[in-house]
Amino acid sequence: MPPEDPHQITVHLDAILADRGITLVELAERVGVTPVNLSILKNGRAKAIRFTTLSALCRELGCQPGDILSRTED
Repeated sequence: MPPEDPHQITVHLDAILADRGITLVELAERVGVTPVNLSILKNGRAKAIRFTTLSALCRELGCQPGDILSRTED
């Protein structure tokens, strides 16, 4: 099996959480995901995110999907 290509998506949860003064654990509780799964997303190790989770994150953080995720160039 060929090696997996690295993705070009950057997750900005650290900055958003710091700006809002919210902890990862608090956000996980509000969104209804485990802190471990949210940490995997925050650290850029997630392979996918459900639209329902992304919507809940945006709702709780008062932001748009593009505030959480961005694509980096090669």
